[in-house]
Amino acid sequence: MSEATHDADQTGDGTRAVRAGLPEAVKHEPTLPGPVFAAHFHLPGEVTGPYSYGRDDNPTWTLLERAIGELEAPGRDDAETLVFASGMAAISAVLFSQLRAGDAVVLPSDGYQVLPLVRTQLEAYGIEVRTAPTGGDAQLEVLDGARLLWIESPSNPGLDVCDIRRLVEAAHARGALVAVDNTLATPLGQRPLDLGADFSVASGTKQLTGHGDLLLGYVTGRDGDAMAAVRRWRKIVGAILGPMEAWLAHRSIATLPLRVDRQNATALTLAEALRQRPEISGLRYPGLPDDPSHKVASQQMRRYGCVVSFTLPTRARAERFLAALRLVEDATSFGGVRSTAERRGRWGGDAVPEGFIRMSVGAEDPEDLVADVLRALDASAE
Repeated sequence: MSEATHDADQTGDGTRAVRAGLPEAVKHEPTLPGPVFAAHFHLPGEVTGPYSYGRDDNPTWTLLERAIGELEAPGRDDAETLVFASGMAAISAVLFSQLRAGDAVVLPSDGYQVLPLVRTQLEAYGIEVRTAPTGGDAQLEVLDGARLLWIESPSNPGLDVCDIRRLVEAAHARGALVAVDNTLATPLGQRPLDLGADFSVASGTKQLTGHGDLLLGYVTGRDGDAMAAVRRWRKIVGAILGPMEAWLAHRSIATLPLRVDRQNATALTLAEALRQRPEISGLRYPGLPDDPSHKVASQQMRRYGCVVSFTLPTRARAERFLAALRLVEDATSFGGVRSTAERRGRWGGDAVPEGFIRMSVGAEDPEDLVADVLRALDASAE
C-alpha cells in the first residue's frame, strides 16, 4: 500500500467529506470554484485535453466526480466516477451499456418501483430478466449464466439486506458483473467496491445531497473497459448533469457526515419508539438489533440509513396518520433534512400492503420528531 493510499484510508469521514474533490489552493481563488457554464470550449487545432464539448465533460463535473469517488472508494487508484442527470440515468447507463441481446440480468424483485419499467425495456431489447427477493440472498438461486447481477441493499422500500460479499463472490465465480445500488446507504454507510462489486450506483438526489432541491445520479466503477462503456452511453444519450446542479451537489457533500449521523441516530430512536406501538406491524430498520437484516447489515454497513418502514392496519388509517403529522411532509423520495413520509402503495409499483408507510427521517430534534409521530398515531386512531 502506498503512503498516499494509507493516508487516504486513515482520513475520517468528516475530514474527507469537507475536502473531497477540492482543487489545489490558488491564491485569491475560491476554495470551491463556481460552476462553469459552457456548451463549448476554445479548441484550436487537434482535439486534445480534457474539455472540448459540454455534453462530454465539464470542469464542475470533474470536481464533483472526484469528490464522490473519494467517498465511494477512498485510496483506490482503480476507481472512476461519472455523474448523470438523475439516479435512473445512472442506473440505465450501467444496464444498457453492459448488456446485449441474448444476455441475462438478475434484478431484485423488491427493488425500486421503476425497475419493472426497466425490465420491460430490457426484454424488448432481447435481454432475459430474472428476479428474486433481496432477503436471504435469494438472487443466488438465479445467477447461473447471467451477465450482470443488480443488488439493492438495503432494498427500497422494504429495507431488506443481502450479503453483498457472498453474492459478489458467487457472481464473479460464474463470470457475472455486479452492480450495487448504494442510494439508501450512501458512501458513508456502505462501500460496495470494498465489498467486491464492480459498480456502485446511486441517486444523489437523496441523502448524498440531502436538501431535496436537485436531481443527480452517479456511477463509480473499478473496471476501465466497463466504465468506458458507461461513459460512452452518457455521451450517446446525453443524460448529463447541469453545472449549477453539479456545483450545488459538491457544496452539499461537505455536510454529509453531519446530516447522516444526525438522521441515522434519530431514525433508530424513532424505530425504537414505534416498536412499542401495538397498531404497527412489519416495522423495519436495519439498525434495530432484532431486525431480520441486522446481523448481515452490521457486517457490511457502517451506518444503517435514515429510512424506517412500517405498516398501519388500513389505507384509511395510514392516510389519517399522514394528514395528522406536523413536522413530516407527505412527499416521495427520501434522505432530505426535512422528514418526509408517504403511503408507498399509492404509486402502484411496490408489492406492499395498503397501509405501508415509508418514512425518511430528517434533521429535526429527535424528541420533537418522535413526539409528532406518536401524536399523529394517536390522532389517526379516532
